[in-house]
Amino acid sequence: MHPNFASLLLAGALAITNQVVSPPAPPIPLPGPSGWARTVDHPYYPLRPGTVLAYTTIEGSRAGTDTVTVLRETRTIMGITATVVRDRSYQGGLLVEDSVDWFAQDAAGNVWCLGEDTREYRAGRVTSTAGSWEAGKSLAQPGIVMWAVPRVGVDYRQEFRRGVAEDMARVLAVTARTTVGAVTYEPCVHTEEWSPLERGTRERKFYARGVGLVRMQSALGPREEMTLVRVVTP
Repeated sequence: MHPNFASLLLAGALAITNQVVSPPAPPIPLPGPSGWARTVDHPYYPLRPGTVLAYTTIEGSRAGTDTVTVLRETRTIMGITATVVRDRSYQGGLLVEDSVDWFAQDAAGNVWCLGEDTREYRAGRVTSTAGSWEAGKSLAQPGIVMWAVPRVGVDYRQEFRRGVAEDMARVLAVTARTTVGAVTYEPCVHTEEWSPLERGTRERKFYARGVGLVRMQSALGPREEMTLVRVVTP
């Protein structure tokens, strides 16, 4: 091989290696500072401060509980005022995960996820913060968790920080029905959700009008279930 040609190949390889890969754009253009609502009041994803949703959970053969609380505080992320939601999971009465998530609704009615601060516990000690991210930092991008008008069959990104948080979703139905205990919820937005970082696993969720998430079941991979048992409103 001619020396000059070899040098050109090496230079090209180095250029590719050193190239900064841009993160994918959000599902739709992110609104400017004035393009946001004051509250998250989407009919299928309402986040009224003071609301508490209690769930029972199953992970493999282990039963547990999960408590989601919409806090009365806010957090500013990328100039956007986000609603703060705390999600705590328990097994055997012990805390195993404690996450704080940030959501905001744009003026068109789309609900966005702006980040998550998560901690896993064992015997009262933090063992991992994997999955934590915040939009605008480390090339992280916000994503859509509920469309203003859900559209069947369209894949969309719910969050993005490369290698950390890459959740995706697809709406399967917008007039679904599900029964949880003695309560039948209809209509529901029915979704399938997954992450390329967790290959071989998929979840299906039902979001009921006026309530939010009422059921989650694994569609692929290890058994996981989460069902709503109680809602406390302010």
